[in-house]
Amino acid sequence: MVLFMIDNFIEKYLDFLKEEKLASNNTMEAYTADLNQLKQFLKSDPSVQADTLSEQITKPKVQEYLVHLRSLNYKEATLARKTVVARAFIKFLVGEGHLSKDLVDGLQAPKMSKGLPKVLSVEAIDDLLEQPSRKNTPESLRDKSMLSLAYGTGLRASELVSLNLEDVAIDSIPVTLRTTGKGDKERVLTPEPSSIEDLNRYLAEVRPKFEKTKNGNADHALFLNRRGTRLTRQGFWLIVRQYGQQAGIGFTVTPHMLRHSYATHQLSGGRNLRELQETLGHASLQTTQIYTQLTNEHLREQYDKAHPRA
Repeated sequence: MVLFMIDNFIEKYLDFLKEEKLASNNTMEAYTADLNQLKQFLKSDPSVQADTLSEQITKPKVQEYLVHLRSLNYKEATLARKTVVARAFIKFLVGEGHLSKDLVDGLQAPKMSKGLPKVLSVEAIDDLLEQPSRKNTPESLRDKSMLSLAYGTGLRASELVSLNLEDVAIDSIPVTLRTTGKGDKERVLTPEPSSIEDLNRYLAEVRPKFEKTKNGNADHALFLNRRGTRLTRQGFWLIVRQYGQQAGIGFTVTPHMLRHSYATHQLSGGRNLRELQETLGHASLQTTQIYTQLTNEHLREQYDKAHPRA
């Protein structure tokens, strides 16, 4: 029976990501799943009979794995991520002296089409934020606060649901909230007045009710579900999708679209690009600059509407 060395090295690499690279839980989950897929592919090949890592992970075998991934009809983004994960793992093994350096040559992620992020118009955002008010239930009051805060600050979904009570300085002037984004980078944001108004109502009328369901032992989470525990990222995704459908928006609305819309509308309103970069928590200005393309596209559309003979 072949002793597959890859098991131990995957565990070591994941420890490296967590301890040295401070990878987020979401990154750890994705890398674990992708590396397990690579492991299962290698183990499923009956021709592999060697007990050494360098004989189990060969360049032809890795290239065969990448071809196998393409045959599964993954979306470009998923295929790119799985390729990047495999390449990063192999580079780690090369760096540790377990594999030859030439193994990573030519193992590139597929080029992705440079599609622009999908954003909602200001009118669509208004329609979306109006939907929870039609119900006037504890959940709808919470949902409106979450939607308003997500759009009013550009928070990622994971950042929004990770907020704790102590992260919001609700009595300060101005009101601020503290969040920790990718790479454990902390930033302080100032929500819009309408977001603060919705949040105050949620904190006064809704959260105490949800908190009681835990008999006084509620999570410190800012946003709770009816069971008195932290609302999950998946839960917020469903909330956004539901209200997007109710608003009659012709495509599935996701939390990240609120972030894209916030950034685009901020730039359209004259926001400084560097300031927006800091607000969004982007490590590179190039990541933020993509929204300038959206802004220019929006301006062109408005020009064409106003000047049909242009």
